[in-house]
Amino acid sequence: MRFTAIPCPVQPKTEELLYYLLWSADQLLNPTFRNLDGSFESWIYRNGFSRQIAQLEKQRLIERKSSQVDSRVYRLTAVGRLRALGGRDPAPAWARPWDGRWRLVLFDLPTSQSTQRSRLRRYLRERGFGFLQNSVWTTPDPLDDEIRLLRGAKINVESFLLLEARPCAGESDAEIVAGAWDFGRINRLYSKHLKILAEKPASKRLDGVAARALRRWAGLERAAWAAALSSDPLLPARLLPPGYLGQKAWRNRAKILREARRDLAGFTE
Repeated sequence: MRFTAIPCPVQPKTEELLYYLLWSADQLLNPTFRNLDGSFESWIYRNGFSRQIAQLEKQRLIERKSSQVDSRVYRLTAVGRLRALGGRDPAPAWARPWDGRWRLVLFDLPTSQSTQRSRLRRYLRERGFGFLQNSVWTTPDPLDDEIRLLRGAKINVESFLLLEARPCAGESDAEIVAGAWDFGRINRLYSKHLKILAEKPASKRLDGVAARALRRWAGLERAAWAAALSSDPLLPARLLPPGYLGQKAWRNRAKILREARRDLAGFTE
């Protein structure tokens, strides 16, 4: 389970609207049709998001329930939902099975190839690999994508090698996880996100002032979640270390964003 490449880059304001539409998803788990009710439509209009609706539909990140031009019933597409989540879906990542084998990427590129070495490390980091050393990276997942990329290429095994392995000298999987990923840092990022979740502005009636406060909070929440998610390898559940906060943050996020959607539904002038 790797980072999923999300096509069609969008402008920041369009991305922001996509995030707000995610608030309508049932527990953040599935794309869902929602009627853009009058209060939410009013909020979108007053915050200048009307043009972004058309852009999201054109890029197939949202779709109408019917072909009627004036239909206000929209659905996040699967790609749109994944984009709104930050490019990765934690729930299936944690739930995926693991066959007990570690995959290793080993490389020893000469200093004359420093650019290629930096590019390779960046690729591995962005794909969720953990590093035991700067030139020894690991993942619990099959290397299908990497094998496809290398197909047909001439590989010097003294410089680059892919392996499947199991520890054989008493090393535990927990020790490998602790050595490959900095879960202390990951938990600090999730702690920051949980703190921001708890600071969602409370308002029984969302007037203009309260709506602006909610929008400011939403920007902080989205940035904090993205920071935590980009550092988290989203390991299978059986490999997650004790005290890991990612699943707690995910559950709390679903709850708080549903509350935020209800706040928007109560928007008044």
